[in-house]
Amino acid sequence: MEQAIRLEPRDWVPNNRNFPVVVYRAVLDMPARAEEFERLFRANGWGGIWRNGVYPFHHYHSTAHEILGIAEGRATLLIGGPGGKEIHVEAGDALLLPAGTGHCRLEASGDFLVIGGYPPGQEADLCRNMPSAEQKARIEQLGVPTTDPLRGKAGGLRSLWHART
Repeated sequence: MEQAIRLEPRDWVPNNRNFPVVVYRAVLDMPARAEEFERLFRANGWGGIWRNGVYPFHHYHSTAHEILGIAEGRATLLIGGPGGKEIHVEAGDALLLPAGTGHCRLEASGDFLVIGGYPPGQEADLCRNMPSAEQKARIEQLGVPTTDPLRGKAGGLRSLWHART
């Protein structure tokens, strides 16, 4: 089941006026979740796969949407920038962050492991300041990916994100 969270610009963080954050709860309940998140992302055309955590400082990406699959542990993340919304995540959950969405780690268990990735043709930059006019335009221009990183051509972002007309 997916939950959509709409965020307005906050402080210096642009967030994304076009697309909501998508929270997927308990999508994987198995051993080897890291490998399974990687497999699912690749099978659905998403690339730039990485393993790490979430930075403990506010940041956003102006050049890419980002999927975060929680492979191990648990954490409290803050989305939307300073004063944003706290999200508690645990192993098996995933978050889809549209470009411009502020995010940072507030706390995490010692075994916290995230598998991340990006839609085809997108690579993330790391932004920690007020966006320039060029960055704002890039965020606005990034469209709906052709597949959801977990659900493929149906569900997830394919049902919650709508192309601008």
